[in-house]
This record gives sequence, C-alpha cells and structure tokens, in this order.
Amino acid sequence: MAATVGRVCGAGLLKSKTAPALNQINSFSTTREWTKGRKALLGSLGVLAGGAGALIVALDRSVRASDLELHPPKNPWSHNGWFKSLDHASVRRGYEVYKQVCAACHSMRFIAYRNLVGVTHTEEEAKAEAEEQMVTDGPDDQGNMFQRPGKLSDYFPNPYPNEEAARAANNGAFPPDLSYIVSARHGGEDYIFSLLTGYYDAPAGVILREGQYYNPYFPGGAISMAQALYNEVIEYSDGTPATASQLAKDVSTFLKWTAEPEHDDRKRMTIKAIGIFTILFLLSYYAKRSKWASLKTRKIGFQPKDK
Repeated sequence: MAATVGRVCGAGLLKSKTAPALNQINSFSTTREWTKGRKALLGSLGVLAGGAGALIVALDRSVRASDLELHPPKNPWSHNGWFKSLDHASVRRGYEVYKQVCAACHSMRFIAYRNLVGVTHTEEEAKAEAEEQMVTDGPDDQGNMFQRPGKLSDYFPNPYPNEEAARAANNGAFPPDLSYIVSARHGGEDYIFSLLTGYYDAPAGVILREGQYYNPYFPGGAISMAQALYNEVIEYSDGTPATASQLAKDVSTFLKWTAEPEHDDRKRMTIKAIGIFTILFLLSYYAKRSKWASLKTRKIGFQPKDK
C-alpha cells in the first residue's frame, strides 16, 4: 500500500494544478471582454454607416427633379368598390375621345375591334368602326401587298410605322402605347385624369426646353405632350357636354377597361363566390350541429359494480 501511494505521489498525480486553470480562466475572461468590445465597436460602426447611408439617400431625394411631381388625388370613380362595375356609357365616350384625339399620336396595339363588341358597341357598330380603317394585307396570289377594309379581328392601327418615325414627329419623345397604361402607371386612372387636366404655366425657376410643357403630375414636370383636351374639342354622339374634365374622365375610364377588360367579370365572379361559400358554410354548420348534437347532449352515468 505504501509503495502504491509513493508511486502516485512520484508521478505527480496529486499535485495542485490550480495555477494553469487560473491562467486559462483569466485568458478566457480577457478574450471574452475583448470580444464584447469588438462587438460594441462593430455595432457602433454599423449604426454610423446606416445613418450615413440614410443621410445620403435623403439628400439625393431632396435634389431630385421628381420631387416636383405631385401625387394624383383619389377620385370617386363609379367602378371603385368590390361590387361596382365600369360605366359602359363612359367607356364608349372614352373610345370616342381616344379615336378623335389620342389616336393621332398614341397606339393601342393590344386592343382589337372585336373587343368592343358587347362592351361599348354592338357587333354591327364594331364592324363599321373597323371598316373605317384601311389595313395592309397580303401577299395575294401575285405576291403583292394590298389594302383592304378592316375587320373585327384587326387591332387598332398604329399612327406611326415605327418608333423612329414617332420620335421624329414628336421632338424626340416617344408616345407610349395606351393599351395597359393605367396598370403601368402609379395611381392608375387617377394619374391619367390628373395628367390630362394638370397643365399649368411653369413656375419661377423651372426652365423648359422648346417643345416641352409644364405638368406637375409628370415626373420632372416637363412633358413633351401638349394639352390635348379642351372644352368642346369634340362632340359626343350621345349629346353629353364635352367639357375638359368630362373628356378626361371618360378616356380614363376607357383606358381602365383596356388595361383590365376582365374587370366586370372578376367582380361578378366575386359575387358568385361569396354566395356559394355562404351556402357551403351554412350547410357545413348545419351538418356539424346535427352530427355532434347527440354526442354533446348525451349523459354518461357510472354504476357501481356489483359485488
């Protein structure tokens, strides 16, 4: 036994090792404190960098010309709301405004004359509208192109043969296609209405180039399109007074329809879906009550076991 204890003590297994442990603890504490300091430093640098970035963005936006742009006000359109449809009389008048005013510069290459059937025109009226246009077709049996009256399957004609011709006729500005312009602009029909009725004299300090006009609703304020809608610039076929605001309202409604031709169908389906799901909910509730009524109203009794 004594020999065994001597070997253990000689091997140093019972010696005190608190000094290395203390050194490790001190080293760990120092490293931990340094790590906390580094995290605090990095956090401070991140806050400073974020603040500097926010300041740069704020300064950049403060000097942008787009800050001259006004946000269009919300108008009480008759088709706003879950269950309200487009005013199709207004859509028809808007087509007249587009045809007599806007079609001189703006194309609508995604809308065909057949789309008017049942919306703004009867089939005969839509055919008559299409036949007013001469469309290049062909080739014929001899390989030549020819002109023919339009058909319901034809799309609205483009006023220019290509983009270069459009820019040349408008001082370098390209008139956008109006097929989906309402969906492509922030504010939708509110933006279109405000833009068409928002021409003013340029304020002091705003310099416009030749061929530009001031409109605060257009980004930058300088627009190449001159004011197109004035009082009595056209005559409506239904006798509605053609004021500038009425013209802008009707053409905005028409462009709303061209951008969302499924507008009325979508709301009609919403009404049907609400009705169907209401009936299904009531049937499900009745089935649940009838199935669970006997289970929820039953009485469970415990009888003692006979010995």
